This record gives sequence, C-alpha cells and structure tokens, in this order.
Amino acid sequence: MDLGPPGSFKQSFTGHVTLVCQVKSMAIVATSIGSTITNVLNSAGNFFSQLSDLGWGSLLIALALYAVYLLLRSRALFNAVRAAYPGVEVRWRDVWGAYMVGYGVNTVFPLGGGNLAQLFLTRISIPPSSYPTVATALWTGTIFDWFMGLLVMCFAFTQGVFPKPPDFSKLPAFDISFFAAHPRFTLFFVTVLAIGFVVAFALLSATVRAFWARVRQGFTILRDRRRYLREMCSWQLASWFFRLGSYWALLDAFHIGGSLRNALLVLAVQVVASVFPFTPGGLGVQQALLLAIFSGNAYVASFSVGQQIATAVLSATLGFAALILIFRFKSFREVIQRGKEHRAGEAARREPDVAVSG
Repeated sequence: MDLGPPGSFKQSFTGHVTLVCQVKSMAIVATSIGSTITNVLNSAGNFFSQLSDLGWGSLLIALALYAVYLLLRSRALFNAVRAAYPGVEVRWRDVWGAYMVGYGVNTVFPLGGGNLAQLFLTRISIPPSSYPTVATALWTGTIFDWFMGLLVMCFAFTQGVFPKPPDFSKLPAFDISFFAAHPRFTLFFVTVLAIGFVVAFALLSATVRAFWARVRQGFTILRDRRRYLREMCSWQLASWFFRLGSYWALLDAFHIGGSLRNALLVLAVQVVASVFPFTPGGLGVQQALLLAIFSGNAYVASFSVGQQIATAVLSATLGFAALILIFRFKSFREVIQRGKEHRAGEAARREPDVAVSG
C-alpha cells in the first residue's frame, strides 16, 4: 500500500486531528450560544410573568436615579471636551445628547457600536474639532471608571459569592466562558483590538505628527490635576453614587433585597459585563453572574433580565429623543449613513494637504 512520501501520513493525520478539534470547539461555542439565548429567553419570560409583583414605586425611583447618573457622567465628558477646545463654543446638551445616543445604541446592539455614534455626533456638534481629539477627550472618562471598577471588584471578590476569574469559564454565557477558557486567544484578541484601534485613529489624520498632536490635545484636562479632579472626578464620583442608588432601588423593585452590599455586587457585575460587549449591554454575562450571586432567590431570574430591560428602555428613549430634538436625525440608520458621508468628505479634503506635504 502506497503511503505517499515520508512524513505525509503523519502530516495528514495531524491535519485531521486539528480539523476535528476545530469542529469540536465550534460545536462547543455553538452549544454555549444556544444555552445563553435559552437562558435569556427563559428569564425574560419570568420577568413578564412577574410584572404584577414588581415594586413600581421603587422601579420609578431607580430609573430617575439612573437618568441622573447618565446626566452627571455626561457633564464630566463635557468638561473634558471643553478643556480640549478652549475658546470654542461647546454645549453641554450636545455632549449629553451624543452620549445618550451612544448609550442607547449600546443597550440594543452589541460590539459597542454606540461609541462610534457618540464620537460622530460629538464631532459634528463642534465644527473646529477632529476625531482623534474628541475620541481622546471622551476616553479620559474611563480612567476614573477603571479606578472605581477596581475598588468595586476588590469588594465583590471578598464576599464569597462572586465567581472568581478561573470560574468564569464555567458560567453559562458563551462570551465570558469562551474567553476565560482560552486565555491565549483572549490575549491575542485584545492585542489585535489595540493595534486596530491605534491604526484606525492614525487613518483619521493627514500625517502622523498631526495625529499625535490632536491626541495630546484631547488629554488637555489631564495635564491640570486640580481641574481634572474638580471637573471630571467629582462629577464621575457623584454619578457612581447615583448609579449605586439606582441598583439599590432596582433590587427592592424586584424583591431581591436592596442593600449596600447587594448594590455593590450588581455594580461589579456591570463592570465585568462592560468588558464583554458581545451581547447588547453584556446581557448574557450579566444574567450568568447575577444567577450565580443571588442563587436561591425566586426573583433572581426575573431581575437578571428585567433590570436591563428597564434601563435599556430608559436610555434608548432618551437617546432617540436626543437624536430627534438635538441632532435632527430621524433614525439611527441615518446617523450611520451621515457618519460615513462625513468621514468620506473629510478624507477627500485631506488629500490635497497630503499631496502638498509629500
């Protein structure tokens, strides 16, 4: 029997084994996705079946506090953008409106598409601005959020009910379980995203030097420590307190038990979910973690989906109102189309500058 050239059988066997492993991995991921969807649908069913048991007064208080949380956070972003463009008229309502549109899109669609909508709307509301500067100024808001998120996560891990990172791979949520079970792929994926982010920024400027100058301009508020603490950190800290109060009231509304400890645990869930935006608002991650933390409570399944439905409806409503009343757009699709046309127009205007500099 002809086995072919030396080593060909070994290579063929290895190839078949690799193919089988890949198919098996895909099957596992597909099963996990199906399980996540089933769990979400079941929890949604529980939520709608238990609507009559909701504490509507606590729910309305929670939504009011959540709206204030969004308002305060938008003020911090407004101060960062205003610092980057001294002497230029920057209106708070425009920055708030862009933030609400982006937040609303992210609660409905996965993969953080709302961030691009926020960037575009903030950019067009400030005619002299540039995408790199605006994006960098908006990004400065994540620095304090990382600090607060770290404190919240440290507290959560000391409570004995929050799953430890090694146990994330066992959670019934395909996005977090897959990445937790494949750390090398996760590192590779994060690296590719970081490189792609930098490259995308670079493409928005005519020259590398101009690009980095605009990026530095976006960091203006960070170079004045007192101003940063006064105009960003103070507003963000206040927003975290209102967010905490909102989850406290939501826990009461769903009969989980409102308390400082429980509200902080929900905040920790939100921190983890923000890292895995592969479902709208990190829905799958939130549900899996909340079910693990508050296991044994008859209302936890309803809460795991209901709290996100409530906040998503609020943010989507505010975002759509801002889209129409502030920016005069009629749909999110129109925003996306105008964004593409705007970027294409800017690229066309930069071409003569590139030719001259070349």
